[in-house]
Amino acid sequence: MSHESARPAHAAGVLRLGGDLPVRRLGYGAMRLTGPGVWGEPEDPAEAVRVLRRAVDLGVNFIDTADSYGPFVSEQLIRKALHPYPSDLVVATKSGLSRSGPHGWRPVGRPEYLRQQAELSLRHLGVERIDLYQLHRVDPKVPLVDQVGELSLLQQEGKIRHIGLSEVTVDQIRQARTAAPIVSVQNLYNLANRSSEDVVDYAERENMAFIPWFPIATGHLACPGGPLDRLAPSHGASPSQLALAWLLHRSPAMLPIPGTSKVAHLEENVTAALVKLTESDYDELSRAV
Repeated sequence: MSHESARPAHAAGVLRLGGDLPVRRLGYGAMRLTGPGVWGEPEDPAEAVRVLRRAVDLGVNFIDTADSYGPFVSEQLIRKALHPYPSDLVVATKSGLSRSGPHGWRPVGRPEYLRQQAELSLRHLGVERIDLYQLHRVDPKVPLVDQVGELSLLQQEGKIRHIGLSEVTVDQIRQARTAAPIVSVQNLYNLANRSSEDVVDYAERENMAFIPWFPIATGHLACPGGPLDRLAPSHGASPSQLALAWLLHRSPAMLPIPGTSKVAHLEENVTAALVKLTESDYDELSRAV
């Protein structure tokens, strides 16, 4: 077996977060390792641990989580499965969304809340410094520079290495950058929803990573007879693998983080790194939506 087929994530190539932290461009999003409504323990905790360990086996070295997944369940599973962490593994987490129950999410960006959550994430992940700490949502009740400013203080104290943002506009990124260096942006983006196109282009121009969440929103695209279903056989790929290959082709700043709670689905997702699109393939997929 070739190295690439054994560790397919390597085929996605590498980007450097903040210019100094190399990560492979196909990561793993750990939101689905929790119970229904992203609340409580998973139905199969042993499978969740297997998924995390298998992701690393497949060459994934970027895992994205958040304090609010569970809450804390996802972070604690990552620690259980992978601590002590491989030297090249980057575990990114987030704060800024509080939880009121299954499916309940509310932005809270008060500086003292963000600091409290960062301290809890350090403890739950079992690390002394978080490599990438992201503001999960901008709290409209708190000036953005105050929210990012607190993360900057945590960075100066050595508790976080790099700062990222989630669900923001280009104007908000510019505003945040007056308070601290920003190395990544995580917005909803996929083949079917390209409303963050300008943010992708900005991230690429500014040497920031763009982390698309919900990257495989294939939906109607993957339905029998749909565009991805029609094109998949000629690539020897599944519709979801084509959706991920399209993202990887879209920009060198792209860092998709497909999530799943099943090993088989994880293996299918990561193998998408081996699917190489030509410009005409890419254009055909782009037009299909």
